[in-house]
Amino acid sequence: MKLINPIKDLDERLDALAVGLEEFENRARELAREWNDGALDLELDDPSAWRKPHGGPTRLIGPASIEDQLRAEIDSILPMDRDEESRLARRIEFARYRLEDALRREGMTVEDLDGQVSYDPSTYRDLDLVSCQLPGKICRRWVELHHMRTELVERNLYLVLINVERYSHLSLPRLDLVQEGSAALFRAVDGFDWRRGLLFRTYAVHWLNQAFRSFLYNFGQTVRVPVYLQKAQKHVKAALERLGNPNATVAEIAAEAGLGEQLVENSLAAMRSTLSVDAPLPGVEEGGGLSDILGDEAPEGLYSTDMEEVSLEEGLEEAMQRLSERERYVVEMRFGIGKEREHTLSEVAQELGVSLERVRQIQVRAISKLRTPVLRKAIDPFL
Repeated sequence: MKLINPIKDLDERLDALAVGLEEFENRARELAREWNDGALDLELDDPSAWRKPHGGPTRLIGPASIEDQLRAEIDSILPMDRDEESRLARRIEFARYRLEDALRREGMTVEDLDGQVSYDPSTYRDLDLVSCQLPGKICRRWVELHHMRTELVERNLYLVLINVERYSHLSLPRLDLVQEGSAALFRAVDGFDWRRGLLFRTYAVHWLNQAFRSFLYNFGQTVRVPVYLQKAQKHVKAALERLGNPNATVAEIAAEAGLGEQLVENSLAAMRSTLSVDAPLPGVEEGGGLSDILGDEAPEGLYSTDMEEVSLEEGLEEAMQRLSERERYVVEMRFGIGKEREHTLSEVAQELGVSLERVRQIQVRAISKLRTPVLRKAIDPFL
């Protein structure tokens, strides 16, 4: 195999093809097929080529947090000017055409690459160190593409640190936001079109904000609220501010916000905050939390039947309504409900004038009807 060395040879060919933007794709695909026929590998830049020398001003002295180390690492990466960015974008597009052509020749698709290839960019020179379960030519084409994508992402990581500051006032883990932003840069690379004449950072910022907002919507609260409700909450809050009345009715808010009353009602319900009973609260001595404020020091204990949504008597009465008159009479007699004492099967049979077996059957059928969620909820605290 041959190497195109130096990389400027490839740039010169692609620069010449870029003169005619309409024909660039067709000519680049033709060149990709030609180089695949000749089994030519693309030269890949050493990752150290786009980093400042070690020992520069970004070097940390002493212990530092993970975020500080990450910031120092990103600060050591050299930024790109417009020409460098355009050339790298063209190389990425050309590498993608070569990979597509190689896959076509093997009767494969891009979906067949999922989970089949992985490598460390520092080992790009040695294909034997690449974990790949596919034919060697496809592995090499994938490494070339991914290596160039990685370069464009790394040289724009500073955008993540800049834009994450817009969300610093929110109680979100900054490192999680940085991770989401880094992944979003790869999506930006795949969608970037250098033909439009835009800087990559102009296009990438849109993807970063989308990633940060998605993370905020999905993980910003203890209880996840659907995105459509979170968006509706913004309109509800704005309507309340315009009305100047925090106790405005649902109808008033809906009219002011231009939303349906049901949506406004759901939004208000979703706006209730969730607090941990162990979380420290300001103004409480020794870092006390809600558990210290809400604690009940009654001598008879913490439990009270007043705390139950459904009392045992109410739950039992509601369940008994499901029984016929005879079934209810048998249950009341057998278990002494509303009676002075419990009665035997024989006593109930004598009262009804039926056999013992018939009373037992009525009792079994009645008990099966009483197995309701309401009754179960009522009797659980007493079991």
